[in-house]
Amino acid sequence: MFVKSRGEHASKHVLPKNLALLLCFASFCAGMFFSNRTWMVPDAKGIPWTSRTGGKQFVDYDPNIVLKNEGNNSGDISGSQHSILTMDKAISDLEIKLMASRAERETIQKDPMMSEGVKNIESTLKRKYFMVIGINTAFSSHKRRDSVRATWMPQAEKRKKLEEETGIIIRFVIGHSSTSGGILDKAIEAEEKVHGDFLRLQHVEGYLELSAKTKTYFATAVSLWDAEFYVKVDDDIHVNLATLGVTLARHSKKPRVYIGCMKSGPVLARKGVKYHEPEYWKFGEVGNKYFRHATGQLYAISKDLATYIFINQKLVQLLNEALVLVVRCMCSNQSSNFIYLLVPPVIIVMLCLRNVLHKYANEDVSLGAWFIGLDVEHVDDRRLCCGTPPDCEWKAQAGNICAASFDWRCSGICRSVERIMEVHERCGEDKNALWSANFVQTIRTSS
Repeated sequence: MFVKSRGEHASKHVLPKNLALLLCFASFCAGMFFSNRTWMVPDAKGIPWTSRTGGKQFVDYDPNIVLKNEGNNSGDISGSQHSILTMDKAISDLEIKLMASRAERETIQKDPMMSEGVKNIESTLKRKYFMVIGINTAFSSHKRRDSVRATWMPQAEKRKKLEEETGIIIRFVIGHSSTSGGILDKAIEAEEKVHGDFLRLQHVEGYLELSAKTKTYFATAVSLWDAEFYVKVDDDIHVNLATLGVTLARHSKKPRVYIGCMKSGPVLARKGVKYHEPEYWKFGEVGNKYFRHATGQLYAISKDLATYIFINQKLVQLLNEALVLVVRCMCSNQSSNFIYLLVPPVIIVMLCLRNVLHKYANEDVSLGAWFIGLDVEHVDDRRLCCGTPPDCEWKAQAGNICAASFDWRCSGICRSVERIMEVHERCGEDKNALWSANFVQTIRTSS
């Protein structure tokens, strides 16, 4: 069977250097041609300026002078000059507001009562949580969500107590439909009003987009909650929260830890089969296996790794926003040659970095790939992938309670809506275990 070599594949997807240079030069020429003017430095007269005296900064700005100059020389001042004047005025206003904000802060710090109130608010915002559990779900999985709520996921006041006393956040994770505001989104919004247990992502749902959803989930979770661990769970497995917490707490002092049931399955090259890998050629000869990675039903990563994903995700977003801003400036009547000169480097950087974290067909493979080359500790813990009864039941009777249970052949509990209650009754931990587990001592509030 023919397998594409790395060089053959790269030639189809990598932009040649000569072509990249040609694009840069063409964009530069286009910018100079269409701008039809040079970037002139405006006269300093009437423009706000700043000076420093004795270590302090003062802003001098006379709006009457600027207005007068604009009125007398409206025909001479170009659109680019007007943009610079506007920007300088905005910077001056910001500097004034900053000085006022600093003065207000000094006043608050001198007042004991006001200072104490600010500290209490900052303490709440900096709350340290133990773990954030995101339950991956889909629009069609309403019954699965209800079965989870009826078994291992605390509801209403108990869920709030879980967050406040043990620092465990649990949310169903879902994005949006391809038709924003459609019937699928409205159904989730109605369910959210009843239960209040969703984390909505800026992501378009789709089975082939699970890798992108996973990346967005971790980036969103770490930006919302400061936790030691971030966990991804499927909505068709059973979880014992106390056992999961104790398992993760053993690794709470370790940086960059990746916990799950590690596996190395075959790379499926044949099209049409489940879990087909379109980029199979990257893993060597046909029949080779993937690198070691955690199975996708449940895995956890430490804050350092979640932050790493967040930074890469944010970089791509900033590049997209920069390109949109440049295009808007180009379309406006006040754009200058400088804006056109920004286009080539922004486009080149986006072409190079648009997929900083590469996404494979399977999301668990993608996550494992993101950590290759990093100093990450892989923890293989089989309590995170026990079988359903009788497997998890025998282990529970022997004192080895499982953190998670599912059927391997179904990649979850087979017919989970009908069977998860049985698994919960036969393999679930003691009802008081969650409130008495020793991992709660790891929860603390940042000072």
